[in-house]
Amino acid sequence: MLQISPTDLAKRLASQTPPVLLDVREQDEYAIVHLPNCTLIPLGELGFRMDELEEFKDREIVVYCHHGIRSLNAIGQLRHHGFQNLMNLAGGIDRWSQEVDPSLPRY
Repeated sequence: MLQISPTDLAKRLASQTPPVLLDVREQDEYAIVHLPNCTLIPLGELGFRMDELEEFKDREIVVYCHHGIRSLNAIGQLRHHGFQNLMNLAGGIDRWSQEVDPSLPRY
């Protein structure tokens, strides 16, 4: 399983070819804090919303949640549906808010 640290992700997002961001938290968590330009598909809906990600199948996708556990589950589901270029945001958005952008709210 490939993991990416928040600081490495921040560098990748600033590059010419940023990865796709997939947030698998719930809507109420997303409303508190989320990364810009991400796609929100809660983990419980991922199985029947895979078609929304089809256009990204050949791109790198970084999956994140609150602490990095649900996103690991999501990566397993995505792999089962043929997605290959997947990374987990280590520590989730909570670690991102500690290491990259402390102005973001934590919950």
